[in-house]
Amino acid sequence: MSGDWCTNDGAKRLKDKIENYWRDKGFDVDIDLVDAGFVAAMRSGRTDVRSNMVNGMPKRRARSSRVEAADQGKSPRPDHKSGWIRQDF
Repeated sequence: MSGDWCTNDGAKRLKDKIENYWRDKGFDVDIDLVDAGFVAAMRSGRTDVRSNMVNGMPKRRARSSRVEAADQGKSPRPDHKSGWIRQDF
């Protein structure tokens, strides 16, 4: 069954699908597959998909050149000047 996300193969497909979705949106998501073994209520084995997301949303963005520049103490924009933002009204 292709829509069964609880099997080992289905859980792997779901993991890949979630990781690719959030990667395309610029987020870094950690997902683990956990073999839950035989579950009497389901009368079968089960593989759980666990992630570091909170309420279905990623906790952090993937590192970008802007973040790396900030980590090095540089402005990500070469024309940027430190200080207050100028507001002309």
